[in-house]
Amino acid sequence: MSDKPVNLNRVRKDKARAAKKARAEENSLKFGRSKAEISLDQARTSRAAQILDAHRRAPEAKSADKNAGKGDDKSDAPSDEGERDP
Repeated sequence: MSDKPVNLNRVRKDKARAAKKARAEENSLKFGRSKAEISLDQARTSRAAQILDAHRRAPEAKSADKNAGKGDDKSDAPSDEGERDP
């Protein structure tokens, strides 16, 4: 017999890891993309982002007058004083 006792828990986990790795390899062959496909997809995405950025409008100025003229000014709203129904 062997000098060391066999740890059955470790053997079980090693077997599960090997099965999981084999399944991952099969899936990468079946569903994976080649390096050329990945780089082509990255190039297309990068180009689309550049085109989108080129067509953006200029950023708006960040100031207190940002909401000016949008109708949130309370001075134009009618007051409730004297307009109540009896």
